[in-house]
Amino acid sequence: MTGPAQTRSPLADIAAGVTLFHPRPEHVAALVAAFSVPVPHVFAYDNGGVSLETRAVLDRSDGVRVIGTGDNVGVGAALNRMAEAATAAGARYLLLLDQDGEPSPELILGLRAAMARLSPMQGPAMVGPVQRPVEGRKTPRYPLRRGVPALPGLDPVEFMATSGSLLDLAAFARIGPFREDYFIDAIDLEWCFRAWAAGHSCWVDRATPMAQCVGSGVIRARWLPVAIARQPLFRMETYIRNTVYGWRLAHVPRRWKLTQMAYLPLQTVLYWSDSGYKPAVLGRLLRAAANGFRGRLGRPAGAP
Repeated sequence: MTGPAQTRSPLADIAAGVTLFHPRPEHVAALVAAFSVPVPHVFAYDNGGVSLETRAVLDRSDGVRVIGTGDNVGVGAALNRMAEAATAAGARYLLLLDQDGEPSPELILGLRAAMARLSPMQGPAMVGPVQRPVEGRKTPRYPLRRGVPALPGLDPVEFMATSGSLLDLAAFARIGPFREDYFIDAIDLEWCFRAWAAGHSCWVDRATPMAQCVGSGVIRARWLPVAIARQPLFRMETYIRNTVYGWRLAHVPRRWKLTQMAYLPLQTVLYWSDSGYKPAVLGRLLRAAANGFRGRLGRPAGAP
């Protein structure tokens, strides 16, 4: 029984979900330490490459439950399984993270407070942190949603990264799951556009920062203001494929499709130039675009 001096934790309705793929033990230890705040449920999805040492760290941690079989099923499937587990556990919200994220009590408390400031009239589906730049890495940028007024400290955005974001599980049930056939890239973008089309919304909390970066470096154009993340070829292929496929979807705004139709060829040429203009690389990138037009999705060739 709760006595008069006892209060319910502000995080009692939150679960956390972390997608793990070949994580380093020190990263996992830092993630576990961040959940010393009273989050009732933490789900770690083993998407492959979780070592015995890392598994021992997880097994020693109170409140952490490892799910997944160790097969790389893709980010979309991992996110969906964690959402299902959090819903079954009775959580109202799910904090989504990857192994490179930097969670903290301030992040969790800040996003929960931001979600509370959004009324049901705004239909919040997801709230994420403002991105803190990391030197030498590409920082994601989230365009503002046109026609939706900002609130004090909160910006409506077209889309945001799932990592570091707080997901409303009731809204998730109405909007539908993340696309598992996308496998890894543009999953958050497609889902957020689908959320807006379904009458929900996505927000960035300007008072809650988190370092977030994409890839292992930055590839910059010499004469144009274009930069992309340096990442493995299969990731670039998947990004191109899923972006092109998104042009077929009615809920992706026409203005975004036109922007990407202009920008994607520049990104493709920039990645190809960084490879030394290898014909084989260009061939794979063009085949990825063709697969997007044809709707050939699923696990990409070369995925580890």
